Amino acid sequence: MDLCVTIKGVSFLLQTGMGIFGNSVVLLAYANIICTQPKILPVDLILCHLAFANLMLLLTRCVPQTMTVFGLKYLLNDPGCKVVIYAYRIGRALSVCITCMLSVFQAVTIAPAGPRLSRLKPALPSLVLPTFAGLWLLNMAICIAAPFFSMAPRNGTVPAFTLNLGFCHVDFRDYLSYVINGVAVSVRDFAFVALMLGSSGYILLLLHRHSHKVRGMRRSHGGGAETRAAKTVVTLVVLYVFFFGIDNVIWIYMLTVPKVSPVVADMRVFFSSCYASLSPYFIISSNKKVKAKIVCAAEQDQPSVDNQESSEK
Repeated sequence: MDLCVTIKGVSFLLQTGMGIFGNSVVLLAYANIICTQPKILPVDLILCHLAFANLMLLLTRCVPQTMTVFGLKYLLNDPGCKVVIYAYRIGRALSVCITCMLSVFQAVTIAPAGPRLSRLKPALPSLVLPTFAGLWLLNMAICIAAPFFSMAPRNGTVPAFTLNLGFCHVDFRDYLSYVINGVAVSVRDFAFVALMLGSSGYILLLLHRHSHKVRGMRRSHGGGAETRAAKTVVTLVVLYVFFFGIDNVIWIYMLTVPKVSPVVADMRVFFSSCYASLSPYFIISSNKKVKAKIVCAAEQDQPSVDNQESSEK
C-alpha cells in the first residue's frame, strides 16, 4: 500500500470514527433529555434529528468508502448498492434541510413579537414533527431516481457519465440524465442554503441590534439561553456553508467531464462529509444540556472504575 493510499485511508478512518462517535454521543444525550425532561424545546428536537441524519450519512457513505480505500472490494451487490446509495442521498439531503430548519426556527424564536409572529411562536413546538415528515417525504421523492442508476462495480473500464464510488457505481447512461440529476440536486441544495443564510443573517442582525435588550432578557426571562442557541445555530450554518462551497465546486467540475477521476470523487466525499463529522462537537461544546448529560454519565462511570481498581488492589 503506497503512501497516498495510506494517507487517504487514515483520513477517511479518522473522519468516520470521529463522526460516528460524536453523533452517537449527541443522539444518546438528547434521547436521555427527551425521556427525562417534561418540556423539550424545538431546537433540541431539531439538533437530535440533525445528529441522526449525519450519522445516517456517515454509515452509508464514509464506512463503505473507508473499507474500499483499504482494499476491500465487492462489498455490495446490486440491491445492496441501491439501498445504500438511496439512504446516503436521503441522509445528505436531510443534513442540509434540517440545518436550514434549525436556522429558520431559531430566527423565529428570537424575533421580536409581532402580529403574525405572536401566533406562530406558540405553534413552533407543534410544527416540528410535521416539518420533519415533510422533509423526509420531499427528499425521498427527489432522490427516488438514485436506486435506478446504482449498481455494484463491474469488471473493466468505467463507462462515461458514471460516478465511481469504489464500492458502487452510479451509471447515468447518458449526458442528459447526468446533468438533470446534478441540476435537480444542486437546485434543492442551493434553495435551502439560501434560506439558511437569510435566516442566519437575520439572527445576526437581531443579536447586533438588540444586544442590550437581550442582556435584560437574560436576567428576567432566560434570554441568555436563546442567545447561546442562536450563536450555535449561526456557527453550524457557517460550518455547513464552508464545506458546501467546497463540495459544490468539485461537483460542478465533475459535471463538466465525462469520466471522473477516483481521486476527485474521493475529495468530494471527504469534504462533503466534514460537516457531518465536525458538527456534533460544536453542539457538545456549545450546548449546556448535552454537555451536562455527558459530564453526568462520565461521573457515574467513574465510581465503578474506582471500585474495580480498589478491588484489584
